Amino acid sequence: MTPRAATLPHSRLRSSKGTPIVGTVTRGTTSPNRLRRMDRWIAATHGADLRRTADPVAVDLGYGAAPWTAVELLTRLRETAPRARVVGVEIDPARVTAAQPYARDGLVFRHGGFEIPVPQRPHLIRAANVLRQYDEAEVADVWARLCARLAPADPATGARGGLLVEGTCDEIGRRHVWVALGPEGPRTVTFATRLGSLERPSDLAERLPKALIHRNVPGEAVHTFLRDFDRAWAAAAPYASYGARQRWIRAVRDLTADWPVTDRPARWRQGEVTVRWAALAPRM
Repeated sequence: MTPRAATLPHSRLRSSKGTPIVGTVTRGTTSPNRLRRMDRWIAATHGADLRRTADPVAVDLGYGAAPWTAVELLTRLRETAPRARVVGVEIDPARVTAAQPYARDGLVFRHGGFEIPVPQRPHLIRAANVLRQYDEAEVADVWARLCARLAPADPATGARGGLLVEGTCDEIGRRHVWVALGPEGPRTVTFATRLGSLERPSDLAERLPKALIHRNVPGEAVHTFLRDFDRAWAAAAPYASYGARQRWIRAVRDLTADWPVTDRPARWRQGEVTVRWAALAPRM
């Protein structure tokens, strides 16, 4: 799946400037600390690019009924990129109004959708639990629209360009799967979990992003990957006596023989594994 020209219809909502807003209102479910795993991964893998940028802007797209995730994103990004700014974008104007008391230096809230109503191209767009309520057929157009808004690479500083992180997690952030995309399209898929809550890696299947969740069937790559992950997890059972973390690390290490895992043990220790998108992309 690669980005193509976006054809999403405009919603009936319009911005304060009268321009149409693209997207639909979601349920807005949110809770504090829900996106901690995604945020920490962003800081670890994209922090250097944000530091190389004079004015790094991040967008928390569809932050929901409460602004906790935008507030937390600013805090976590500034630990690695002190100049980072965050713009919380919500399609429901009432949510934008309710968030205003939480605005501060480096954090603002704006009414909008997939058109991303910021004057400059952002260096990060995080869209967590946003596409869950859309149809699978709409995902490519959303990705195309958002990728087109990302900041380009900057040869002068070595920055690789903006990053779109789109995925889904459970209500308290124990299990999370996301796709990372650059201006050119999807790059990787990351599986992240609280290891103490995991019975088997395929438990993460229910948190696959919209582009993959309906592809967890025989014949599709993501189904084969999760099957192989479960087998590696079972084979690593003797390591459970040293803890779930050591079992996970061993299982992921075994996966690298057949799957293009892109990260290293330092991330595996966090209950993560990242695989190239091309290896898991829909086939049918």
